[in-house]
Amino acid sequence: MELYFLDTYALYELFVGNAGYKRFEKGVAVITTRLNLMEFYYTLLRTGVENPDLYYERLLNVIIEVSDKNIKDAMRFRLRNKLKNLSYVDAIGYIIALDKNAGFVTGDVQFKDVEGVVFVK
Repeated sequence: MELYFLDTYALYELFVGNAGYKRFEKGVAVITTRLNLMEFYYTLLRTGVENPDLYYERLLNVIIEVSDKNIKDAMRFRLRNKLKNLSYVDAIGYIIALDKNAGFVTGDVQFKDVEGVVFVK
């Protein structure tokens, strides 16, 4: 089964029903971090979604832990790509995706044309 890492952008686009993200709803395995879930939850709160806790709870089963190695590798990656102004959370997610041989699913333009990225608008 194909494995994909969903960043916060991807989580939100799935939530709002963006047709480009439908292929990540079924028939594939997905992972994300608690940090991405945090950002997603904040977005739900900020946009006034009713019962954001329900959506938070539904995603807990796809959470993968962030290791110290992931953090160090992500900060090296972020530094090497400092002109892209990547967030800490995005850098960590990308490194975890590489580590797990998962496609990194995002619509963030900073990741367009980056190896291992499944870019969807």
